[in-house]
Amino acid sequence: MGRGLWQMLVDFVFPPHCPVCHAYVEHLGAWCPDCMAAAQKPHVILLSAAMQPLIGTAWALGVYHGGLRSLIHALKYKKKRSALPCIATFLRESDFVLPTAIDMAVPVPLHEARYRERGFNQVELIFGAWLEGQGLPLEQALVRTKQTGPLYRMRPSERRQSLKDAFSMARDADVSGKHILLLDDILTTGATLSACAAVLRRAGAARVDVLVFASDHR
Repeated sequence: MGRGLWQMLVDFVFPPHCPVCHAYVEHLGAWCPDCMAAAQKPHVILLSAAMQPLIGTAWALGVYHGGLRSLIHALKYKKKRSALPCIATFLRESDFVLPTAIDMAVPVPLHEARYRERGFNQVELIFGAWLEGQGLPLEQALVRTKQTGPLYRMRPSERRQSLKDAFSMARDADVSGKHILLLDDILTTGATLSACAAVLRRAGAARVDVLVFASDHR
């Protein structure tokens, strides 16, 4: 049975649905028009005073609630790669325009133990194909050298201590003089992105901008 015929059979038995309102849609990964329009909220994130010396501009493609929050949780915590077609459609429909001066896109890395447990870095799965299609492949310029607990539960001083020496440059990575686009799935406290940006800037990066899939900061 050909792949096309098999997909038609699967869609007949398990009709694809919108990830937000669960209305039936035409094909796997599609959203209903109303839910897609509501989710598409690209915006510049207002940076805290602590982040401003490290990060030039931070963008989010949407707000971290509703459908986007459900998709991230399904992929990140339930390991459901079935969320990826809906994420890919969301990215294709976005009217966000990548800055032309970007030299390198760098995902926030997972610790080796977390990567083994999860089986993937969700940031790479979210952004990899989309950015490569725009001529900007991901570069593994950072490594995570220690694990940290959930930062949103910590006080600012605890976050700083937890993230101290948590990231370093990957072997042979060269960011000197380059304009970096640092990627993550969400921005909540901003502490992880700040720690990564600090490492990149110390290694000589000329500028570090941030792009996240969703943020609860406006």
